[in-house]
Amino acid sequence: MKKIAVLTSGGDSPGMNAAIRAVVRRGIYNGLEVYGVKHGYSGLMKGDFLNMDLGSVGDIIHRGGTILRSTRCEEFKTVEGQKQAIISLQNASIDGLIVIGGDGSFQGANKLAKQGFPTIGIPGTIDNDISGTEYTIGFDTTVNTVIEAIDKIRDTAYSHERICIIEVMGRHAGDIALWTGISSGAESILIPEVANDIEDVMNRIIHGQERGKMHSIIVLAEGVCSGKDLKNEIKKRFDLNTNVIVLGYLQRGGSPTVYDRMMASRMGAYAVDLLIRGKNGEMVGWKNGRLVNMLFEDALKDKHSINLSDYYLARSISI
Repeated sequence: MKKIAVLTSGGDSPGMNAAIRAVVRRGIYNGLEVYGVKHGYSGLMKGDFLNMDLGSVGDIIHRGGTILRSTRCEEFKTVEGQKQAIISLQNASIDGLIVIGGDGSFQGANKLAKQGFPTIGIPGTIDNDISGTEYTIGFDTTVNTVIEAIDKIRDTAYSHERICIIEVMGRHAGDIALWTGISSGAESILIPEVANDIEDVMNRIIHGQERGKMHSIIVLAEGVCSGKDLKNEIKKRFDLNTNVIVLGYLQRGGSPTVYDRMMASRMGAYAVDLLIRGKNGEMVGWKNGRLVNMLFEDALKDKHSINLSDYYLARSISI
């Protein structure tokens, strides 16, 4: 192992730059040449490589997003696209690849590994939805960003006696909605993992009104329904001002928290160590307070599951 490359793929997440920095510097520390791949798998197929030295990752640990950029590439999903990517790597005499991304990115990385090219994955996605790890880079920053927004929105909801629906990211995973809903004291939390009862939401609003509470915060994961649809249901029942706030890409940006910087640094360095040890087709994970590594196939075979005890905790303390 003399030359390795690192790329970011899929949606960006705060902490990706910290992971890139750790990969580059751990690699150089161990005598490797390290290359960055620009624009994810699209750049990998084109051979869009950038030689990275210590200075190239200076002053990036605090930055959100990814300095290597990220795109989604349909062509890479084909066997021809994957073969072209390996040819590009071989032409550049690169011996191993580290992929930072989520579920879709890991599926692509697994295809490269199955074709014999040493590939290691680092979980980077704000959704925290990869079953092979308890934590993914970017989640902590995201929930803190959402909490800050909800705290400000609650001031206005109280002042104007309004119902505010906060729509957050999470098409298939409700971690963002659940964590921020509990931590912001939301009256209702709707997530895709649980069959949602609109009547229950209505009853909570009624009970709040009966004890003189004329404002409510509802945190809604986008995978349940749109904030607009939920607003329409509420308007059918109540003559109350109801606002929808869609946080959108705001959740992905911003300087990573200390926790995300630490986790990204740990995972980035460990990914390099795995390549040096000759590992292939594995991802770095965090379980029971320590770094672990497992095959992509084992990590991806199970569907991500949410901690339902937290959901029932929310229901019991948001009455």
